[in-house]
Amino acid sequence: MGNIVIRRVYDAEPINGAAFLVDGMWPRGVRKQDLKLDGWARDLAPSPELRRWFGHRPECFEEFSLRYRRELDRSPDAVRPLLDATQRGPVTLLYAARDTEHNNAVVLRDYIRARLATAARS
Repeated sequence: MGNIVIRRVYDAEPINGAAFLVDGMWPRGVRKQDLKLDGWARDLAPSPELRRWFGHRPECFEEFSLRYRRELDRSPDAVRPLLDATQRGPVTLLYAARDTEHNNAVVLRDYIRARLATAARS
C-alpha cells in the first residue's frame, strides 16, 4: 500500500511521488504552471453545498466527515485514480485550507486508506 500524505498547496517542501490537488476550486495566488500536479481531483472535492455548510468550523468536522464520506461512496470512479496511484508509490493530496486538521484532504486520505485496507483483506 502506497504512502499517502497531505500538504497545504502553499507549502514549499518538495513532493515525493504523485501529487493531486483535491479542492474544487483552484487555490488563490497559485499559478497553474508553478504547481507540478499529476491530477486535479475536482470530482473528489466536497460538494459546494457541503463545503458551505461546513465552513471550516472545527465543531462541525465530525459531521462533515460523515457527509463527505457518503459523497465519496457515491463516486467510486472518481476515487479510482487515487487508489491506483497509491499502488505505484507515494501520493500527496494537496489542499488550500488554513486548518491542517479539519479539512477535506484529511477525510479523503483516511477514506483512501480504508478502501486500500479493505481491498487488501479481500
